[in-house]
Amino acid sequence: MKRQDFRFFHRLRVRWAEVDMQKIVFNAHYLMYFDTAITDYWRALALPYEEAMVQLGGDLYVKKATLEYHGSARFDEQVDVALKCARIGNSSMAFTGAIFRGDQLLISCELVYVFADPASQTSKPVPEALRRVLAGYEAGEAMLQVKTGGWAALGADAGKVRTAVFVQEQGIPMEMEWDEADSTALHAVAYNGLGLGIATGRLVHQAQGVGKIGRMAVHHALRGSRVGSDILQALMAAARERGDREVMLYAQRSAEGFYHRLGFAPRGEPFEEVGIPHIEMVKAP
Repeated sequence: MKRQDFRFFHRLRVRWAEVDMQKIVFNAHYLMYFDTAITDYWRALALPYEEAMVQLGGDLYVKKATLEYHGSARFDEQVDVALKCARIGNSSMAFTGAIFRGDQLLISCELVYVFADPASQTSKPVPEALRRVLAGYEAGEAMLQVKTGGWAALGADAGKVRTAVFVQEQGIPMEMEWDEADSTALHAVAYNGLGLGIATGRLVHQAQGVGKIGRMAVHHALRGSRVGSDILQALMAAARERGDREVMLYAQRSAEGFYHRLGFAPRGEPFEEVGIPHIEMVKAP
């Protein structure tokens, strides 16, 4: 196996607790590495695992896990865990995995999962929607579709994401989450391959030639997977098309680094909004 055989990689660093007296990774930990990577694989598919399985009407259970050792990883080394869906049967799917240190293959793996009913744990056919998502990812297709439009078209899906993030997760009162700007704003919603809305944001007119991006929210399981940047870029493109000379936003301080990496600069002093520290940030579209 070679690195170019895979699209998906999960990078990790070997921790002290994972090595034996020879300072090499204890063999059982490699299965944990693959299990950690498979969670990130679902994130790469833009599928929050729990919601996706509920929508698909089943769950996945490990049927087989085999490892072959070609070399050893050592304490504090960085390794890349590669995975690909190699085969989908009637009710099972087989993943091929590999752990690389640079280009050197250390471990190869086969993982077989069975799609089954969670209550009876009896196998069920793999849903066609899941087959399409897996095949599309391995074929190099994009896993997200970002739609923009008004509240009438996108409000239901945008509202679900915002309620989960702002109201349920951050504790913002429901009555403070919704305002009149929703009816006139341009909204963006990112959808995964199952048609589930997983991220949202909006663009409003702040002043002549100035747009304001707000209500940026991403499903908690998919943060750090570039979903938020896709929403932001779609809204920035809309601001550019309508001739805005500046786009500003009020960033939660915990998300300041995210916006800074995408070219936004802070302006003014930090402040609190709905009890959460914020900073104004700006960028030319």
